[in-house]
Amino acid sequence: MAIDPTSPIPKYSQLREILLDWIEETGLGVDDAIPSERELGALYGLSRMTVRQTIDHLVAEGKLYRVPGKGTFVARPKIEMSLALTSFTEDMRARGFTPDSQDLARRIDPASGHLARMLDIEPGSPIHHIERLRTADGEPMALERSNIPLSLVPGLDERSLAGRSLYQLLEEEYGILLDSGEQTIEAGICDPTDARLLGLPPGSAVLLMQRRSFANGRCVELAISTYRADRYQLHSTLDPRRSGSA
Repeated sequence: MAIDPTSPIPKYSQLREILLDWIEETGLGVDDAIPSERELGALYGLSRMTVRQTIDHLVAEGKLYRVPGKGTFVARPKIEMSLALTSFTEDMRARGFTPDSQDLARRIDPASGHLARMLDIEPGSPIHHIERLRTADGEPMALERSNIPLSLVPGLDERSLAGRSLYQLLEEEYGILLDSGEQTIEAGICDPTDARLLGLPPGSAVLLMQRRSFANGRCVELAISTYRADRYQLHSTLDPRRSGSA
């Protein structure tokens, strides 16, 4: 394909489509290099600035990544964020990744007014607070902060979560099977502490998720998580439109 100078589509957008097609048609894989900005400019008759604008967009979209002094490479495909009530461990294993976690904090706190309302308990009631860094094949993927009423799971702070799903532990050791939930996902900016843990530059875009999980109609967990936006995307199936009067 060639750049069409008469097209109303900006040249950097045309080059974006050309590069995406080229990567797919040539079978370039993860970590394979693409031509340099100078080479692309000479090949398509574009200025270095226009080529750089295209590459910047593809890097921001998570399709390419740069290594200073070495070049630009094909990034790993993004993982579709699960919209089902499943644990990170189960989700990653189903996708062929090896999940793991690192405990950052485990403590018992009195529930603030906000947490108490979300968990449907009295303010000041003791809750387990669990913070974990979640990884897939050794790569940091998300920070999870779970809050669970102490009355539902006494002794949870003494049980190891190494190599184990929290939901699996709740089911096997407490007989709590999470059967429904509600989830809110929004865009956010990563703070410096979370960015360091996730291996991101400060101020990077992230996906912020809040999930309430229920068992027999009772809220068991409020999880507030930070997911890397460069590694995740959302996908859903849309119901067909139905004809009818407004």
